[in-house]
Amino acid sequence: MSDVTKTVQKWHASFKKGTDFDSWGQLVEAIDEYQILARQLQKEVQSLNSHDFTEEQKKTLGKFATCLEMRSAALQCTQSQDEFKLEDLKKLEPIIKNILTYNKDFPFDVQPVPLRKILAPGEEENLEVEEELDAGTGAGSIPSFTSRVPGTLLPRLPSEPGMTLLTLTIEKIGLKDAGQCIDPYITVSVKDVNGIDLNPVQDTPVATQKEDTYIHFTVDVEIQRHIEKLPKGAAIFFEFKHYKPKKRFTSTKCFAFMEMDEIKPGPIVIELYKKPTDFKRKKLNLLTKKPLYLHLHQTLHKD
Repeated sequence: MSDVTKTVQKWHASFKKGTDFDSWGQLVEAIDEYQILARQLQKEVQSLNSHDFTEEQKKTLGKFATCLEMRSAALQCTQSQDEFKLEDLKKLEPIIKNILTYNKDFPFDVQPVPLRKILAPGEEENLEVEEELDAGTGAGSIPSFTSRVPGTLLPRLPSEPGMTLLTLTIEKIGLKDAGQCIDPYITVSVKDVNGIDLNPVQDTPVATQKEDTYIHFTVDVEIQRHIEKLPKGAAIFFEFKHYKPKKRFTSTKCFAFMEMDEIKPGPIVIELYKKPTDFKRKKLNLLTKKPLYLHLHQTLHKD
């Protein structure tokens, strides 16, 4: 069996798992599964090196990811009148199952989620050098990528006897050029000691309040695993991202992280490090010597 066939089978299994959770009323698990699959599909769509799928197939995968995000959003918003229903999503199963041979029109009038350029470590710096070179000639070698408006926060997990859940309130971040950051948001992830995701990655909504050297978020992020179930050496990462109109991509400006021994109720202030994000925590360089930090507040919930 070819690698691409295995990938498609894995996607189909993930889709089935998500719709099963959805139909059983296990909404948190369904949202997790939908968002993980949507990210995998978006990554494939954005990959410039992948030749496993045609451009038309990638377009279909992008629309499929949009539908997963729409269903995920519908599960998180009980007020929505115009929601994307489970039976709508189930109509898409033949597409993900047979993407290599599927040649019909997509059944819903949706557009692929606008691409948020995924940059490899060091690639941002290369783009910045290219941009400086192009400035003199007017050449535009940077591809056009529109920013994606983030906001993929998940609800709190159900409580379990004897288990602890963590809510992190992201209060504000201190940056010397805070007022110049466009569409700033923070990506929160939980990684093991090798930098592998342990939970679904979450994006905060875009912050709108800026004051002097601070960008205020005041948003709660629910960590999607009981603290007792996090492995030794795990850490919670916060990547501060903002949109760069000249380069037309969303860039990581800096990052911060919390280790397991720092989890305790109350406020915490953590240091900011230079990009690229080092999920293995091997080569860390402080962003600035100035006293500018990420300000958080921790709330522990124990049943």
